[in-house]
Amino acid sequence: MSGGVRASHVWFDGKLVPYDDAQVHVSAFTLHYGLGAFEGVRAYRRDDGSTVLFRLGDHIERLFESAKIAAFEIPIERAEIEAGCREVVKANGLQEGYVRPLAFTGAGMLGMGARGNPVHVVVIAFPWDSVLGAEASRKGIRAHVSSYTRGPMNGAMSKAKIVGQYATSVIVKRDSQRLGYDEAIMLDGEGRVAEGSAENVFVVWKGQLYTPPLDLPILAGITRASVMTLARQAGIDVVERSFSRDMLYTADEVFLTGTATEVTPVREIDGRVVGKGEPGPITRRLQDAFFNSIRSAQSPHPAWLTAV
Repeated sequence: MSGGVRASHVWFDGKLVPYDDAQVHVSAFTLHYGLGAFEGVRAYRRDDGSTVLFRLGDHIERLFESAKIAAFEIPIERAEIEAGCREVVKANGLQEGYVRPLAFTGAGMLGMGARGNPVHVVVIAFPWDSVLGAEASRKGIRAHVSSYTRGPMNGAMSKAKIVGQYATSVIVKRDSQRLGYDEAIMLDGEGRVAEGSAENVFVVWKGQLYTPPLDLPILAGITRASVMTLARQAGIDVVERSFSRDMLYTADEVFLTGTATEVTPVREIDGRVVGKGEPGPITRRLQDAFFNSIRSAQSPHPAWLTAV
């Protein structure tokens, strides 16, 4: 499942506007060439009833990094965009949900060399169902190794969330759905495991936790970094190293991490059962640690949480 985007208000260039008034022209540069950057931020309801945004500052910092990589400047200060994220969650009466900041290039001129088009920043917030289905977190999902390769380091700017680059992820996701799987895992051009359509990959192999290193063409996921921190604090060593698809097939546990997927177990890959065909003990420990860090009053990482 995915989130049905509908809300009462949108934050648009520094102001709240009615949802139906947040419109752009069909000649907007990003619509034609994909030059834009975005983030996904989760709003969570804590055990005490308050609402927080998870690692908001890190997400907005990456938004600006993505814009720099894509060679355009965001004309609004970071603090103002962060305030906009909080404001739009409150304006839409959300206790939990998904927040999407987007910086895009507007209308003016077309052509690859066009310059001077305005850059707009919008933030939308809406309720969010589980992107992989309600039972994914509890039972695990079925995945396959995609026939599509993750773009090379010098061909796709893998550390940036650039709008146009995600067309490949959409194609990969639709292909996995067509084939009857929940998700796909992509390899790089050398056959090394890279990432899912929009998630980082972790495996437990012979008792050791591994994840692909950042010198592969993968996104430096914020949830990935959070899970690595929580694992080490729990006494679980994490090794960043490359590995091939056969290690997926023989792993004790496999799980995916991301803003939308959180910590999701994988129970089957290419028809091969992972471990015992259910979420393993390390996956469960890290799921519990992740949600405890967000929802509990005794969170070990209060700096990760921004009150709405």
